[in-house]
Amino acid sequence: MRKLFLLLALSLTSINTFAETPEEKGLAIAVEAERRDLGFGDFTADMLMTLKNKQGEESTRVVRVQNLEVKDDGDKSLSIFDEPADVKGTTMLTYSHKIEDDDQWMYLPALKRVKRIASDNKSGSYMGSEFAYEDIGSQEVEKYTYKYLRDEVFEGQPCFVVERYPVNKNSGYKRQVTWIDKAEYRPWRIDFYDRKDSLLKTLTIKGYKQYLKKHWRPDEMFMVNHQTGKSTLLKWSNYKFRAGLADADFTQESLKRAR
Repeated sequence: MRKLFLLLALSLTSINTFAETPEEKGLAIAVEAERRDLGFGDFTADMLMTLKNKQGEESTRVVRVQNLEVKDDGDKSLSIFDEPADVKGTTMLTYSHKIEDDDQWMYLPALKRVKRIASDNKSGSYMGSEFAYEDIGSQEVEKYTYKYLRDEVFEGQPCFVVERYPVNKNSGYKRQVTWIDKAEYRPWRIDFYDRKDSLLKTLTIKGYKQYLKKHWRPDEMFMVNHQTGKSTLLKWSNYKFRAGLADADFTQESLKRAR
């Protein structure tokens, strides 16, 4: 009997030794989510951005988006504003990186010049929206450390709830809490906490559709700022994958000639 208890104790010790920590599980979930979206190549899409202030007044912006997958680094993206007239021709170029600060430039047609977005201004508002510059780049695994919190059902989807902490000291966030579904590893909700650890914003994502039998993209992304009462709704349409985009389409010169 004593030998049996000893074997049981050794077995439990072995299990605990190899048990996944919350940090390891959180990282594993993030890695799997990224792995499932590898290989899309490139895509184009149309986006309707609706800004709403605290009084409920709305304004809209029509945007074309181009995205290029980059091997062993973050994606490259180009956003071209077509409407309204006061922002027509404004273009945003982002080179996302796994570890280093993202490189971002904006072409301002009124000034006919390209402006670089400073690394210490990544928490600033992107074109007056509730999305920050740092929200625009691809969300590379290496940009965060992770901690699995719990399992929870969100909007009917069994999800992992994972907390992530930005590595970049210039981030406007202390932490983010993300709901990722267990079936396809898609994010459905992200709560953003400011540097004082107060809830700042919530992003909810809806209307996922699958492309190329593998890659999921949403129809809607809704960001609400709990501290200001403002919100931004992004409606996506006309996704086209494998459009033949190349590095030459994502240069500072391409900012000026984008039409």
